[in-house]
Amino acid sequence: MQSEHARIRIIDSQTLSDDWYVLKKYTFDFLRRDGSWQQQSREAYDRGNGATVLLYNREKRSVILVRQFRLPAFLNNHDGFLLEAAAGLLDNLDPETRIKAEAEEETGYRLDNVQKVFEAFMSPGSVTEKLHFFIAEYDASQFTGTGGGIEEEGEDVETVELGFDDALTAIKQGRIVDAKTIMLLQYLALEGVM
Repeated sequence: MQSEHARIRIIDSQTLSDDWYVLKKYTFDFLRRDGSWQQQSREAYDRGNGATVLLYNREKRSVILVRQFRLPAFLNNHDGFLLEAAAGLLDNLDPETRIKAEAEEETGYRLDNVQKVFEAFMSPGSVTEKLHFFIAEYDASQFTGTGGGIEEEGEDVETVELGFDDALTAIKQGRIVDAKTIMLLQYLALEGVM
């Protein structure tokens, strides 16, 4: 059996956009399972890899989420203001270091310990990004009084504390529609963390 890499031969790549991140169109040969080669063309958006963290408090049975505007959601018939777990791009840092900084930037909580729970490709049909998922316990003593994101980057992030059961209900009611957040809330539920 040959390696999966041997089934793909990149023929050409063309940069379509290099404004916010890089969008390229690739032409490649694909070795099908029946042994025949087929030429295909796909676009891929490369924005780098990222990390996300869900802050939780066992005693209060609560979680910390952020609410921020997301243009793509707005363009797809949503009001655009999503409740999410804190997240950000790695920016050439290791996932643990980056998510601790991102959590403080967005939520105002300084985390000492985070636990990595898994990695996932969030939209593998069109985006190269792999997301590193973390959970972390929080309490009031870790709140720095800041948060809100980085204004120079256009961020205007609201910190929201929700009861864990309310967060699970919000998924069912369609008030939480962000995939990474749903995955982390369900992880806490399935693993019996909360």
